[in-house]
Amino acid sequence: MTWYVVDGMDGSGKSTAAYELKDILETRGRTVLLIAHPNRNTKVGRLSAEFLTKKGKSAILFATVFFGLSVIQSLFKIKHSKCNDFIFVRYTLSVSYLPVSIVMPAYKIITAMLPKPDVKIYKDVDVQDALKRIEKRGETLEVFENLDALIDTREKMLMLTDDWYTINGRFTPDEVSDDLIKIINS
Repeated sequence: MTWYVVDGMDGSGKSTAAYELKDILETRGRTVLLIAHPNRNTKVGRLSAEFLTKKGKSAILFATVFFGLSVIQSLFKIKHSKCNDFIFVRYTLSVSYLPVSIVMPAYKIITAMLPKPDVKIYKDVDVQDALKRIEKRGETLEVFENLDALIDTREKMLMLTDDWYTINGRFTPDEVSDDLIKIINS
């Protein structure tokens, strides 16, 4: 079993990369479970997503708590699944949405407490490109889906990803696929 995490800020293309990774693994005969967080297939995941569209500190607090519960539910799925490989879209880098003063301590605590994935992939992207992708979706914007929040989030994620594989958000789909194959083969 190999557990992959594909993380990055909103609009980075992490879900697209995760589905490409899933396709590559499945063409190799692997069975793959992909779970995006917050997991909208669960009540706590839907609540997290709902609170992300609301304003205010209490909404962010509830979104964070429900996000954490969504991740914990997914960890139990891994334990009880018979799949060869697992892919999480969003995991520990989500602490980057917290205030900068607590990002590093929260990351250290969370990564010490939670299981460690086998492969960590960070999908980086220019904030302007991310904002265009977000707006193109035509969905209700989440609280962190604005230029200032994206700039802030990206800076915090870059502080945490020294030991992550990084895929450039400006890569073509073929280049992303090539990078994912290199990561799988390493």
